Amino acid sequence: MYRRGFSLALLSTPVALMLARPAQAGGLASLSDAEANRGLKTALEQGALTAVRLLGVRDGFLANPKVRIPLPSALQDASRLLRAMGQGRQIDELEVTINRAAENAVPLAKNLLVNAVRTMSVADAKNILTGGDTSVTMFFEDRTRNPLSGQFLPVVKQATSKVGLAAKYDRLAGKAAGFGLLKAEDASIDQYVTRKALDGLYLVIGEEEKKLRQDPLGAGSAILRKVFGALK
Repeated sequence: MYRRGFSLALLSTPVALMLARPAQAGGLASLSDAEANRGLKTALEQGALTAVRLLGVRDGFLANPKVRIPLPSALQDASRLLRAMGQGRQIDELEVTINRAAENAVPLAKNLLVNAVRTMSVADAKNILTGGDTSVTMFFEDRTRNPLSGQFLPVVKQATSKVGLAAKYDRLAGKAAGFGLLKAEDASIDQYVTRKALDGLYLVIGEEEKKLRQDPLGAGSAILRKVFGALK
């Protein structure tokens, strides 16, 4: 008989495949709930720390097309006119600045991300393992988005305050939002950058966790090799 409970939750979508291969299923059945739980926590913590390391450096956002933060849509629409008015340098400076701000803010996330993993419940683990491709992102967002927004925002403000165009954008965007011409969440460039920085961070964490599942032998951790190797 195969183990039920949390170990079985590790199977997620490949259930039929695992049951069809007794040798590998036997390896999975040998896992205890504690091992399964510890393996997932190790994977999530390793993925979170790797994401912080990749993004919290110069060009971590700016040179990565998956997470590079573009100018707010309203400013993109106006950029051609602004360039024609001689403000092209400020447009370019602002785009670099908002990405640098995200790169500077991301290292602040380390402690909160690690704490979220270490205090994860068995129910959280089951939801992650059975929740599909976005379950990791959803877990971290639920646990950390609000407090991290508060930590990121001052760092972002400090960076954008040095670019005159940012203040001009806020004044115009605030009026546009008041008339319903712009989403309220995009009315402040600092709020916009903070949100995009967190979106990028959670995206990369999810990608790193998927890599660990796909290549447990390359993870460099005995518990990861045992737990996720049983899923191969």
